[in-house]
Amino acid sequence: MRRGARLSVVQALYEMEIGGRGVIEAMAEFEAFWIGKEVEDIELPKAEIAFFRDLLGGVVREQRLVDRSVDEVLATGWPLKRVEAVVRAILRAGAYELAFRKDVPARAVISEYVAVARAFYEGEEIGMVNAVLDKLARDFRADEFDAPAA
Repeated sequence: MRRGARLSVVQALYEMEIGGRGVIEAMAEFEAFWIGKEVEDIELPKAEIAFFRDLLGGVVREQRLVDRSVDEVLATGWPLKRVEAVVRAILRAGAYELAFRKDVPARAVISEYVAVARAFYEGEEIGMVNAVLDKLARDFRADEFDAPAA
């Protein structure tokens, strides 16, 4: 259910960016017409609605911090605004979750957003998502990576 929420957040962020919609409108649209529905013969995943709302609202609320954090990790001369829109949405959602959802282990966050990236891409974008989120995780949650593996 959380993977479905993450996928829906990425789609909503993309739709908000290209369509100029606000967060409240996007939430309402996705909850009413997308999440867990069949659209054009494609069954969209169910999602934990509270988690979806927290992630989408949080990314928008904390967008300056999220974007600045991602920009610092991306290659010099390649700011977030130059990254393809879906990848940008994935990175924003993953960065928000790493920074603000400490209840979810960092490695799980990375793994989940790599899976979301695989839903859209087959190439180098997947590796980029993995690398950027791994670096952010080590910045935001160094304690999870410093401890010896259990």
